[in-house]
Amino acid sequence: MFGEQRGSGRICNRREESIIELVAQGLTNHDVAEALGTTEYVIKNYLRTIFDKLGLWNRVELALWYEARQWENRIAGSQVVRPDQTEARPSEIN
Repeated sequence: MFGEQRGSGRICNRREESIIELVAQGLTNHDVAEALGTTEYVIKNYLRTIFDKLGLWNRVELALWYEARQWENRIAGSQVVRPDQTEARPSEIN
């Protein structure tokens, strides 16, 4: 999910990714169900599956996992220049 893959497929499907994003935003199961046009019972089942797939225990861990993936994606997408990669002229070192 979010760039991670297991074998040839993604860890989570698109529906699960949508649920993860909404839970990470702080929505309740009821609110997630309304946003996706389904029932709270269906969302609870999806969350159990998501927790099992990702090795998580609860929605707080899920939200933290999601935020960590977002930071990883931002870092991977940006060009970070480390100090040892810059070209400094000898006169600039002093």
